[in-house]
Amino acid sequence: MEFSLLKEKSVVFKGADPHDVSGYVNRHVGSHSIRLSRTSHPSADLSHRKFGDLDLCRISYGGTVRVTSEALETIYHLQILLKGHCLWRGARGQEHHFVPGELLLINPDDPVDLTYSQDCEKFIVKMPESLLEAACAENHWQRPGEGIRFTANRHGLQEIGGLLNLLGLVCEEAESGVAPPRLQEHYGRIIANKLLCLQNNVRREQPGGASAIFERIAHFIEENLKQDITLEQLAGLANISPRSLYALFEKHARTTPRHYVRQKKLERINASLRDPSVPVRNITEVALDYGFLHLGRFSESYRNAFGELPSDTLKRRAC
Repeated sequence: MEFSLLKEKSVVFKGADPHDVSGYVNRHVGSHSIRLSRTSHPSADLSHRKFGDLDLCRISYGGTVRVTSEALETIYHLQILLKGHCLWRGARGQEHHFVPGELLLINPDDPVDLTYSQDCEKFIVKMPESLLEAACAENHWQRPGEGIRFTANRHGLQEIGGLLNLLGLVCEEAESGVAPPRLQEHYGRIIANKLLCLQNNVRREQPGGASAIFERIAHFIEENLKQDITLEQLAGLANISPRSLYALFEKHARTTPRHYVRQKKLERINASLRDPSVPVRNITEVALDYGFLHLGRFSESYRNAFGELPSDTLKRRAC
């Protein structure tokens, strides 16, 4: 699997001694130790960028290597397997061979025991505990006294809609070197919120009942309009069933979740086309940015919503 996650300008090591790469990882990404085959002489590659509270790392050791750590202490690791395979051994004797497209989510107090294949390559997002705690506070969720824990280690990319596109954008911003701190913080919050959609021990009971829950979902949608927002994601965010999610939207928005998301995307596009301060090169680019892949249907939906074609809105802005 090929993804645009860190390019040449982020390369720190190329064809290097794995122990040198491991030492760098210990300083910047997480404490660990490696064990190599005595008969092999692998060459390792590593790319790295710091972006706000996040560390972004793309790594391959070039040979079979076992990586172990007692615990990551105050950080979480999201690891995406890009190439090869990786054997994970759990604390209770579980084993799983990760394949490209699968995610490994490591809690701060989880022991780490991973064996990389010779062709294994990973993308790692290191996230401090404080970032997830801030996301809980922002959503008015109750942080467990024992700390936030994800109750499953293995996930598929489809469980976090739009994650790869988001990480690709974050990598581009990190490599540009011009993203202001506030923007870096914003992206960090989005990633934290996406991860909190996965099964965890956070209590989502909120004051104000269903109305407050809907407001939180609506806020999440507004913050992630360029992402592929799924019904499962929204239901997980509110810790309710898909059926209850439909009832919630029927009560507070008189529509379905899918239609609500589409309408909000259209409203954001309309605002962008009307605002002279927003750079717009063409209608196609804007539509694709918000996930409208069928341009004919997009134009029809836009006209039904606003009484004119998107091109007409853009022309009036130019006048």
